[in-house]
Amino acid sequence: MAAYAAEGRNPSPDATRVKAAMAQQAAYLAGRGVAFEHGEGVERDPARAAACYCESARLGNAEGMYGLGWMYANGRGVARNDAYAGTLFAMAAMLGHTQAARMQRYTGEYVGTVPACLDAPAWEQYDGLIDRLVARMAPARRKIVRLVVNMAPDYGIEPRFALAIAAVESAFNPDAVSPKQAMGVMQLIPETAARFRVGDTFDARQNIAGGLAYLRWLLAYFEGDVRLVAAAYNAGEGAVERYGGVPPFPETRAYVDRVVGYYRGDTHPYDSRVVDASPLMTKLRLTSE
Repeated sequence: MAAYAAEGRNPSPDATRVKAAMAQQAAYLAGRGVAFEHGEGVERDPARAAACYCESARLGNAEGMYGLGWMYANGRGVARNDAYAGTLFAMAAMLGHTQAARMQRYTGEYVGTVPACLDAPAWEQYDGLIDRLVARMAPARRKIVRLVVNMAPDYGIEPRFALAIAAVESAFNPDAVSPKQAMGVMQLIPETAARFRVGDTFDARQNIAGGLAYLRWLLAYFEGDVRLVAAAYNAGEGAVERYGGVPPFPETRAYVDRVVGYYRGDTHPYDSRVVDASPLMTKLRLTSE
């Protein structure tokens, strides 16, 4: 990610925050894996447990690696594969996971064979994505797409998510103006522009920075829930809280579906230090238990 410092230099504050957010998300996913594996507060779902463990492992979490290794070693939610299990246990053991180190005695040593789910997801392979996205665009729009991708990691935003918002909002048009006076690439209304210190809404770089800053805030406020974040970006966080979720507005629901369909994910890493979580998140957790 662009926010990480060059070799031999201390990491920047932004890089440290992004790394912490990724670690927090990885730990959360490992916990969800345990919940789905054992039916703790949710319906037992081994396949979903394996998916949570795998994303956690991909983000570098030892518990996720161990959990996924256990699933492969026992054929729970996935087809049994001792080679995958051995590699995952070895990876976790390298990070100091003592139980994984003990499990290696039964599954063998690290052989480098890993399940396909550990491959980088589409948003990380965004060079190819950009090429497809801009193939039929005018040169000016192509510059906007690349600007969104290059700036997103500096705000802890996955490029694919930033692209999804910008595409649905304005189709990367820096001069776009909606009937509600939302302006620019990220379609900032005057109140949001002022809130995130955007001086010139039609300056693409300033506009994108403001939109990304708002997304970072919303991700922390709604604890990485992509549907709630997208709904709030479209209708405002107040509307999401009043309705206890995605508001029943046809425009907002269609907007959320488009963003989620493009992003291809339900959760996104977030930095909990940006803002305290919305009280709605506690209510939703209690409802699901």
